[in-house]
Amino acid sequence: MGKVKSNTHRSLGLEVNGPVFWSSIAFLVVSIALVLVFRESAEAFFSEVQVAVTSSMGWLFILSVNLFVAFCLYVAFSRFGAIRLGGKDAKPEFTTSAWFAMLFSAGMGIGLLFWSIAEPINHFQTPPLGEPGTPAAARQAMNFTFLHWGLHAWAIYALVALALAFFTYNRQLPLTVRSAFYPFLGERIHGMVGHIIDTLAVIATLFGLATSLGLGVQQVAAGLNHVFPAIVNNITTQIILIMVITGIATISVVTGVDKGVRILSEWNIRIALFILVAVLVLGPTVFILGSYVQNTGSYIGNFMQLSFWNEAYSTRNWQGSWTVFYWAWWISWAPFVGIFIARVSKGRTIKEFVLGVLIAPTLLSFLWMTAFGSTALREALAGDATIANAVAADMSTALFVFFEQLPFSTVLSVIGVLLVAGFFVTSSDSGSLVVVSLTSGGNPNPSVGLRVFWALAGGAVAAVLLLGGGLQALQTAVIITGLPFAIILLLMCYSLYRGLDEEAAEETKLGKAQQRKAYQQLVGEMLAKRAQKLGTGTPELKKDHPTPPNPDAL
Repeated sequence: MGKVKSNTHRSLGLEVNGPVFWSSIAFLVVSIALVLVFRESAEAFFSEVQVAVTSSMGWLFILSVNLFVAFCLYVAFSRFGAIRLGGKDAKPEFTTSAWFAMLFSAGMGIGLLFWSIAEPINHFQTPPLGEPGTPAAARQAMNFTFLHWGLHAWAIYALVALALAFFTYNRQLPLTVRSAFYPFLGERIHGMVGHIIDTLAVIATLFGLATSLGLGVQQVAAGLNHVFPAIVNNITTQIILIMVITGIATISVVTGVDKGVRILSEWNIRIALFILVAVLVLGPTVFILGSYVQNTGSYIGNFMQLSFWNEAYSTRNWQGSWTVFYWAWWISWAPFVGIFIARVSKGRTIKEFVLGVLIAPTLLSFLWMTAFGSTALREALAGDATIANAVAADMSTALFVFFEQLPFSTVLSVIGVLLVAGFFVTSSDSGSLVVVSLTSGGNPNPSVGLRVFWALAGGAVAAVLLLGGGLQALQTAVIITGLPFAIILLLMCYSLYRGLDEEAAEETKLGKAQQRKAYQQLVGEMLAKRAQKLGTGTPELKKDHPTPPNPDAL
């Protein structure tokens, strides 16, 4: 398989892929300008667009994501499962624990902290089916929460990461999204079609990242206001926080994956596990463990029905704000998380890779959601509306109001703010490294200037979307950019299958040649032994058609 030709050249002192870089810049500038100029009407516009897209194309998101789950499981347990990313002799560059830490930090991070309480309480108060505020509504709330944060989300990441890792490490192509389409596009991937694919990936990544950063900064501001009431939680504070944390992320992104990102990811996991254990110990321990078992079993038992339900017989558009939004969010994050996971997964077999990406983070996400979400639901069912009222008033405060119900609430709130900020930085620098890779033609060592530029650009997009409509604008941007990329991922499944099929055929052919060579060597040794016993010289072997010995003569 040939290598993709380089389209990079120096522009503004940076080594970039010109068409992808400038197309992405143009789209961002136009989008930012429109939001700032029409700020007053932006929120209404975003709301109308979100309803239009989700009501007409929600079925496509739901069908696509289920196909991604099926495809990932197929490649893991098929003849492709033994293929090693990087070749037979490749070894993992990171320990399994460090690998899991980076997976979890990049793949979920801020979102888990923001939605772990807010989502179950929302579903409990306004369930898609049945009566609100009942035990049945609580069980349903956890079912849908698990659906949104479970196998489907990680299957999207696994698909993109596997495709990029395979074509990069096994086919020596650049680490860009276009490389995953080489089997059926061939050399055209370095032409206009390839530029369009990578540009869409850049745009999807930036808006998906901006959504997470927007949610994160709202929660950091809410936490600071909760611990230090003198700090006002308003848009000005949020913009200042974006500037400060983006600056920290810029420093981290300059150091690269091996240092900054890895260290931050590992510390994020340590802090997250500390908070999780604290909630388990200080909260209703037995209830949390029992709920975890029941929630997981209910998720498995209702998996098919939950996965394919799309309100076909309902006039509501509940899924437009929840399931479809989540699938679009994960899809828009897929280039970002996929490239990042691909960078840290060399040396693992496809089966090990897929099962590792699907199962370990999913189970940890479920435990986190149970510890926070089920405990909050327990309080609501007992008649304590404190947490539910906080969610209704401002979802970004829910985590810190939850901590108030536990001992050492101030300490937990401060640690919670640090964790949100840590996930913010990790998401920002990981996303920036991915956008750098896409806009530099997959250059493994892009310039520091390009890293800094995209780290700052990501913060700017988050700030503008917050100014132009808050959470509504963030959700709409994700859904709009996720739609075309969902189609790209469907094509990626086909392309990856072709690539894996070629690899498996090559390994089979090589294996047969090695078996034949080993057989010839074994026959030669047996004939030599027979010759020694008979006291004669070693007979000359025909290379292509060795004569098997008679076992009775030995």
